[in-house]
Amino acid sequence: MNEQIIFEPYNLNGLALSNRIVMAPMTRSRSANPGNVPTELTARYYQQRASAGLIITEGTYVSREAVGYVNVPGIYTEQQVEGWKLVTDAVHERGSKIFAQLWHVGRISHPDLLNGELPLAPSALNPLTKVFTPEGFKDTVDAREMTTAQIQKTINDFKQAAANAVEAGFDGVELHAANGYLLHQFFNLYSNKRQDQYGGTIENRARILFDILDELRTVIDITRVGVRLNPSLHGIQGMMLDEETIAVHDYIVAKLNEYSLAYLHLTEPFTDVSGNPWGIEEVAKRYRPLYDGTIIINRGFNKTTASQVLNDGDADLVSFGVPFIANPDLVERFKADAPLNQPDQSTFYTPGEKGYTDYPVMAEQ
Repeated sequence: MNEQIIFEPYNLNGLALSNRIVMAPMTRSRSANPGNVPTELTARYYQQRASAGLIITEGTYVSREAVGYVNVPGIYTEQQVEGWKLVTDAVHERGSKIFAQLWHVGRISHPDLLNGELPLAPSALNPLTKVFTPEGFKDTVDAREMTTAQIQKTINDFKQAAANAVEAGFDGVELHAANGYLLHQFFNLYSNKRQDQYGGTIENRARILFDILDELRTVIDITRVGVRLNPSLHGIQGMMLDEETIAVHDYIVAKLNEYSLAYLHLTEPFTDVSGNPWGIEEVAKRYRPLYDGTIIINRGFNKTTASQVLNDGDADLVSFGVPFIANPDLVERFKADAPLNQPDQSTFYTPGEKGYTDYPVMAEQ
């Protein structure tokens, strides 16, 4: 096995990456300011990790209605765009590339986060989970079923967010269509009970994703757009697998071949779905033959398992999440076969530098 494959350069649909290691999107909740604006601290965090070939930011809200967690940055105001410019400049100074993950949480929110309004969702259902509000964890509530006009506004919000990302200097954007959030809620039979053009058939439930892509291509080169999917999400964020889970994701992946995207970012199951007939145990292996473009895979990899999946040809790039939190120089540590810092989970979502920009690099140890 070629263990050096993860360090090889990669041509991402015309964008030159220095290696095949991707920093995965991870919510860090450091925009603890009135406008939820990225700051110099945010820029330092991403710059520290810019030896990755590609960085995908934490999810960034496309509108005020998209909010579902405290202290998470948005990309829908001028101040937020200016804040993100600090980040993109810092990453580009170190020669890396960075995409903004565009996010709408849908029903995974609470009126306390939405100025008293109910969360928007495909259908008026409660995901029966908990959301972290300014007053701590609270139970979710019944969502508001989106009108067609609200769906169109949301599509336009994604379009404007992509335009804002271009203005902020990002190399591209990733649509978050996974992990039980708004777009994923449209795909699933248990969260989408609509009977209009956005519900019912597989094509209709997938429609919002392609409507967004069609709008995005008017403001950003489609080869600079990625899509993230988590086909086997089960028992998390109120999502349950259904009898058409595999079919709807097969349809989506096949249709994505028409778009010449930057990449398809897939996540292996978070939970054991081996006994579930509606789940996919090996996501990358299933979709590699079905998708013509670049696949990024995420699964809790280490250097060896990442090299293996690349050697097997099941993916082209590998994304790492938690290891990048504790190891700003993760790429250098992999190259040196050096031990990794262990993350402090108690600081994953807390304000300030601790557990964010204070992890040591090898030279400091």
